[in-house]
Amino acid sequence: MNKNQHDRRNGEGASEDRIRLAEAASGIGTFELNLSTNHWEWTPQAAALFGFDPRNLKPSLGEWESVVFVDDLPKLRSAIEASTRTGSFHVEFRVRHADGSIHWIAGKGEVIGDHAGRWLRGAYYEITERKVLESRLLALNETLESRVAEVREEARTLEVLNRIGVAVAAELDLEHLVQIVTDAAVELSGAQFGAFFYNAMSEAGETYTLYTLSGASREAFSSFPMPRNTAIFEPTFRGHGPVRSSDIQLDPWYGKNSPYNGMPKGHLPVRSYMAVPVISRSGEVLGGLFFGHPQPGVFTERAERIVVSIAAQAAVAIDNARLYQSSQREIEARKRAEQELQRLNETLQERITERAQQLAASATKLEETQRRFQILVEGVTDYAIYMLDPQGYVINWNPGAERIKGYTREEILGQHYSRFYTEEDRAKRLPDKVIATATRIGKYEAEGWRVRKDGSRFWANVVVNAIHDPAGQLLGFAKITRDLTERRAAEEGIRQAQKMEAVGQLVGGVAHDFNNLLTVICGNIEVLRRRLPEGSDDNLRRLAAAALRGGERAAILTHRLLAFARRQPLQPKPLSVNTAISSMSEMLHHTLGENILVETVLAAGVWPVFVDANELESSLLNLAVNARDAMPDGGRLTIEAANVYLDEEYGARAEVPAGQYVVLSVSDTGTGMTPEVVSQAFEPFFTTKEVGQGTGLGLSQVYGFIKQSGGYVKIYSEVGVGTTIKLHLPRYRSPDFADETATAAASVLRANGETILVVEDDSDVRSFSVETLRQLGYQIFEAPDGAAALRLLEAHHEITLLFTDVGLPGGMNGRQLADEARRRRVGLKVLFTSGYARNAIIHNGRLDPGVELIVKPFTYTVLAAKIRHVLDET
Repeated sequence: MNKNQHDRRNGEGASEDRIRLAEAASGIGTFELNLSTNHWEWTPQAAALFGFDPRNLKPSLGEWESVVFVDDLPKLRSAIEASTRTGSFHVEFRVRHADGSIHWIAGKGEVIGDHAGRWLRGAYYEITERKVLESRLLALNETLESRVAEVREEARTLEVLNRIGVAVAAELDLEHLVQIVTDAAVELSGAQFGAFFYNAMSEAGETYTLYTLSGASREAFSSFPMPRNTAIFEPTFRGHGPVRSSDIQLDPWYGKNSPYNGMPKGHLPVRSYMAVPVISRSGEVLGGLFFGHPQPGVFTERAERIVVSIAAQAAVAIDNARLYQSSQREIEARKRAEQELQRLNETLQERITERAQQLAASATKLEETQRRFQILVEGVTDYAIYMLDPQGYVINWNPGAERIKGYTREEILGQHYSRFYTEEDRAKRLPDKVIATATRIGKYEAEGWRVRKDGSRFWANVVVNAIHDPAGQLLGFAKITRDLTERRAAEEGIRQAQKMEAVGQLVGGVAHDFNNLLTVICGNIEVLRRRLPEGSDDNLRRLAAAALRGGERAAILTHRLLAFARRQPLQPKPLSVNTAISSMSEMLHHTLGENILVETVLAAGVWPVFVDANELESSLLNLAVNARDAMPDGGRLTIEAANVYLDEEYGARAEVPAGQYVVLSVSDTGTGMTPEVVSQAFEPFFTTKEVGQGTGLGLSQVYGFIKQSGGYVKIYSEVGVGTTIKLHLPRYRSPDFADETATAAASVLRANGETILVVEDDSDVRSFSVETLRQLGYQIFEAPDGAAALRLLEAHHEITLLFTDVGLPGGMNGRQLADEARRRRVGLKVLFTSGYARNAIIHNGRLDPGVELIVKPFTYTVLAAKIRHVLDET
């Protein structure tokens, strides 16, 4: 060996030593695997990682695999096999050392070589600490997720319990209250269905009464007998506490109840069962909450605690509801008793007088008579009954007098009765006049203000009878006072309402006729003025203008009279409804909220109206808010404005003069109203909202304002579809406005020999439509429903247009009729009509785009023009 070889050998040895030191310091061991021969080359550190003696650096492949976890061995082999394709090696696996300890090893490497041979060269290093940390983090995350889920569930439970508490605390309807409780308990317990059985047994004492169900229809239980007073249900109705079974088929308490584990044949499947008694504050078992689920193990201890809590809330609420119902019955009984007392009191005054006279009839019977009289008087609390001596000083005092006037017996005995009168009456010496009158004619009766001890006043009916002995000597006076303050206020309200209704009817009738006269007078004067030739006498023109101004002032006067009759401080003025509606858009969006889509459809050239702008805005806002309340889940609100002409026939039906009107329509896509609700909608204080959510005055105020403004209101509504309220206001005319009635009448287009089939279930509307179209020269066939219409269509091929209502009886609506008619008669023209449309000017979805629609109510002129349009242009 020469010196160079020796130096190289020494250098290689030094390098290997340094590599071993680096591996030992870093914990990384290297390896090399001949992929052709499976021959391994290890460093000592690599051998140590696998638990081998570093001095034995040539373990066999089998020995090497023997320390690898059996579950991880396929993964390790797969990683080596994959490296032959991809050129890279990466794997994590576990090994077991000879001392039994488990270690996680990570391996990384790459494949090198060429056709002469390929080797997998890489390194192993231990990742046990990292894996332990990862395992702990995973367990911690699972624990946190479990805790978060528990917190969320508890939050949901608390929210539901709070909602129940608020709901049942305010609920006085017993059935609704129990339904709320049952629904909530089903929701929180995880039950598939639940029921509340009222603790009211049959006459035989064997069964209980089903009160509410949740999670199942009542029909599912209607064919079963009610629970019997057996060992299964008795613990609950005896108040022995909650009963919970994870599986009634395995529970010895229920499983022995053959053949259906205590349930009737056909009952909804039950494996998990829970029952909780509802016990009042007095210890009475009011009923039981029962829950079932077809799967076992559903009801937990937590669910039991929740339902027990709900049952406790329910017991308090049921107690309150029963107390309220009991108090209502007592109030009704009291009312009946008061009515009976009032009937008896009609003769009470005479009886008291007779009794007082009997007291003086015989000295030997005076004490007994006084005792009986005292019993009678002491038993009356709704009347102040007391005695005065001949000078007017109080000598006895009953409980009714103490209640009404406020003085105790000790405070008032010996005092003069004039203290009950007002200062004004005492100044007029009215107390002396009362005594004098009763002394002179035997009786005084009147109504007036009296004063209580605390200084407050009340309106009283007062009767004073003079009491004489058999010799005619005045002994004193029997005085009866009744508090009529509440009755007087009610009677005053009724009188005021009747008076204003009478004034309103009188003024309304006069104004209606006067406005008709003004229309004729002003209209003819305007025609005369326009027909005066140029250059005619200026005095005639001035006289005509003066007459018109007088008519206008008369019109203003009628408006003021109407405003007075309705007690509204109106300030009417000419107003563009389009401008008014547009100016409300932003306010409506803010008021109604984001889930209400507000749409305005304003026709061009809408006439002005003469109304109080503030009242109109208030009315529209009132209707919009009502519409919002009818759409709790959101929807569409449409406000429209258009011109209409009402002829004499329609005007007579609507109880308004014929002529030109501006119609404002407020439509919603809400719940709609039944005909019964619509018939009462304008009545004061009528409301369908919950207590505290509405006064019932909104629509009546709108109605009063529109009637006061010379218009009328009409409601169109369908349950589940929505509501449209139309406000008709008279067109405002100034001297510069031309009369367009003649023009409108002249524009009516007549028939050209066409035949029309009219389909309408309302006989009055159908009769009007048929008569109008016949007057226009059309040949007409009519039918009340779709089936009859199709028969006529088949029999008469000359029919060119189908005019049908959208809503028809008999199972076929107008749209279905039109589709079938067009299928049978290609090219048939169709015009729809409807008393309700979500969009009274432009249909917004009930019918497909392009379908022709005329909205009820329609007039002679409008119908003629629409029919002609459909025949000529569609």
